[in-house]
This record gives sequence, C-alpha cells and structure tokens, in this order.
Amino acid sequence: MAENWQEIVERLQRENAELRAERDALRLRVKQLEELVAHLQSRLAELEHAAHRPAAPFRRPENKKVPPEQRKRPGREKGHPGAFRQAPHIDEEVEVPLAACPHCQGAITDRVPLTQVIEEIPPCRPRVFRVITWRGTCAKCGEVRTHHPLQTSTAQGAAGTHLGPRALSLGALLNKHLGLTMSKTCVVLDKLCGLKFSRGGLSQALDRVARRVAGDYEQLIKELRGSPAVFADETSWWVGGPQWWLWTFTTPGATVYRVEPQRGSEIVFDTLGAHYGGMLVSDCLATYDKPAFRKHKCIAHHAKAIAAARDRPDTGDTEYLRAWRVFFLKVLIHWASRDKLEPAAYAQGCAHLQAERDQLLARDVTKPGEVAVRNRLAKQREHLLGCLDEPAAEPTNNRAERSLRPAVIARKLSCGNKTPRGKHTWEILASLAQTCHLRLDDFVTWLIPRLQLMPAG
Repeated sequence: MAENWQEIVERLQRENAELRAERDALRLRVKQLEELVAHLQSRLAELEHAAHRPAAPFRRPENKKVPPEQRKRPGREKGHPGAFRQAPHIDEEVEVPLAACPHCQGAITDRVPLTQVIEEIPPCRPRVFRVITWRGTCAKCGEVRTHHPLQTSTAQGAAGTHLGPRALSLGALLNKHLGLTMSKTCVVLDKLCGLKFSRGGLSQALDRVARRVAGDYEQLIKELRGSPAVFADETSWWVGGPQWWLWTFTTPGATVYRVEPQRGSEIVFDTLGAHYGGMLVSDCLATYDKPAFRKHKCIAHHAKAIAAARDRPDTGDTEYLRAWRVFFLKVLIHWASRDKLEPAAYAQGCAHLQAERDQLLARDVTKPGEVAVRNRLAKQREHLLGCLDEPAAEPTNNRAERSLRPAVIARKLSCGNKTPRGKHTWEILASLAQTCHLRLDDFVTWLIPRLQLMPAG
C-alpha cells in the first residue's frame, strides 16, 4: 500500500512539474502576444492619426523631424555676400519724367531718380519661312537637290508644313526631360511660341526625332560598356498596360533608359554585354546576382533591412544589429578616406573590414530579425565591400535612384507610354536629354544640328 502511495506522489509531482512548465510557457507566450498587440495598437494609432493629416506621401516621419530648438534659421548664414537678380543685358532704356505733381500739377522739388531693371517676355509668334529648294538631274550623279539648314525633312504636299529643328528640340526637352504631358507641351509651345499643333502631331514628330538620333543612343550603350562602374535600378512602367519595367543604367557622365516587358537578368546582359569588365552597383534584387560581373550592393538597402529587423517585436535593437550598423559606418568612412590615405594604409584598412565582416557572419544568432539580416548579408558576402575595390563605385545606389526620379514623376502623370513605338521614342530622347544634363550640355543646342538636313552656314 505504501508503494502505491509512493507512486501516486511521484506521478502527481511529475504532473505538477509539467503543468508548471506549461504555465510558464503560456505566460511567456501571453507576454509576447501582449507586446505584439501593444505594437500593433501603437502602429494602428499612428496610421489613424496619419489618415487625418494632409500631404501624407510628402511629410517627414515623426522620428526624423528636427526638434524646434535645433532647427536652423532660414536662409544663408549671417555675413554672406548679398545675392539678387541681375539682368544680363539692357536692351532699351525708358525714362518716365516727373515735371509736375501727377495729382495737383504743382511744382516738384528735390527730384531723385529711381532705377529698376525689368525683364519681360515679348509677345512671340513663330517665324515662318517658305523654303524653295530645287531638284534636278546631273549627267554624272543622277538626281540631285538642294537643302536648307531649317529643313528636317524633304516631305511635301499634305506633309509639307514642318516644324524647324529648334521647335522640335524644345518639344523634346519639355516632354521627355522636363516631364510635361503631350497636351501641356502643346499648350506651352502655343502660349510662349505661338506654335499650334495637336498632341498626335507632336507625338509623331518626336518619333521622327528619336529615329534621327537612335545612333547616338546606341553609342551611349557602348560608352556604358567601357565604364569602370555602372549604377543600375528599375521600376514599374506602363506600355498600353501594366507588367512593363523601366530600367536605368547610369554613370556620372551618361544615362541609358530601357523600357522592357521583363525584369530578368537578360536585360542586364543585353545592356552591358556578357563580358562587362567594370563594377555593377545595385540593390539586392536577385536579377543582378546572375551576371558574373564585379559587384557592389547598396549599403543604404542593407541599412534599411537592419532597421526593419530592429523594429520587429521579436527582435528589437540587439547588440548584433548594432554591430552591423557600426560596421557599415566604418565602410563609409574608409571609402571617403581613400584619397587621404597611403595605398598601404588603405589596403590594410580594407583587410581589417573584410576580417570584421567574416567575424560578424560567423556569429551564432537566434532572434528572427538577426537571422534574417545575417542570411541576407551572407548571401551577398562577396559584394558587401565592392566600393572599396573600385574607385569609380560608390557605397550606395543613390545615383541610379536619382536618375529614376524624373521618370517616376512622368509616370505619375501619364503612367508611361501607350505603344511600343512611343516607349522606344521615350527611352531614346529621355536618355540623351539626361546625359546632356549630366554633362552640363544644353540639350536643345545639342539636338538641333542632328535634326538638320544640312549644317547651318
């Protein structure tokens, strides 16, 4: 009988221990769920509050706002030289005399001249030329004809009224570079220049302009393939419907846009060539992993991933995540000091950063956010420090993202293009206009001679 009671006591003790363990596990789970609920309630309150505030897409997040006591005074620092608008030249001088009081016609004394310089746009109307050229037959050369620098085409009859090269260049600038829609481009050219034409007429004219400079676009692609570093990015686009992509491949001196119905690595190969010898700077999209180029992955995107892991309720701001943040800060500082250090000292710093990278990747981590960050960075291990090896590379992919911003603005207004011909026109003219902007060239001045049938003069 005593043995039976002994067994009962032991069984009850085991059950008690199991129940206590289950109770502790449930308490821990309840605590985690309470933290998650608190986080979601806080987030919901933020979103509900944000829904009633204006200009939501454009305002700064609360955690990035500068406190009022730390805000800088508007304008330049005290003591800087004054800056004001100055006219480049004076075309006409006008004097308004004051011989008598304009109200009572009484005598005036102590007269003092007051001078202003006023810049005004005069009423503008297009200068229209009737150009008469001749065609004839040469016994040696066959049919020959004359040309004039204003001509951009030899069409006659119903298509015999043309836009000159400057008018076409201004239309291309407004629509493809400055982001005006076709209808607004027509309005601007009408109000400022007196040129009247339809949206369809302007669209077809720009198609012809694009065909004329298609060779310059192909030359840009060849220049990219010889660049020591190319920055790439992509975003969604529209060509008569969704599922198209706008790609940008840019350097400090050239930008190539491509609009394609796919987001695969074949676009990278087709643009840069299968044997590109420079460094490709991009985000961590898998599309960019397949090409066997030298690569560098954008540090800003890694920082965003670390911040997202730190904000997870099941992870928090851990020592491991802080170590990665400090590591990438060291990379930025060392990259910026390339020109200030001796080559040996710079190489030694790179070696230290490589060793620190490997140590961080080898550490054991357990929290979900830490594991996600480690797996992400381990996948890109060979491309985390590429900017330290190639002087033309930069730590972030911001250069490519900046080149996409004008296109994104145009997409907000028009979604993109309606036809494949329109998208081809857009990628050619937008690429050449953006390249002129990077090179500090005037796109209109650059484009005019390429549209003339014969050089001026």
